[in-house]
Amino acid sequence: MVNDETMNFKFEKENNIKAKNLLKEVYEALAEKGYNPVNQIVGYILSGDPTYITSYKNARNLIRVIERDELLERMVKNYIGIEE
Repeated sequence: MVNDETMNFKFEKENNIKAKNLLKEVYEALAEKGYNPVNQIVGYILSGDPTYITSYKNARNLIRVIERDELLERMVKNYIGIEE
């Protein structure tokens, strides 16, 4: 059976703040270890491979708390200037 209905995702504002803080922690851990944080996070989001993220400061576990599709949605909204 094929489902051709458009999926709709909605996230709470409180979750937005939590996700933003977690992503900042991951970013900082990657930077401290000498990685390019943006490249590493993009690699993780595109591939789903958690080894793109260092385990330093528990960053690998932190980023896995947030769903990748949720990260992408927030990034697109931020890029085009849509605020929730």
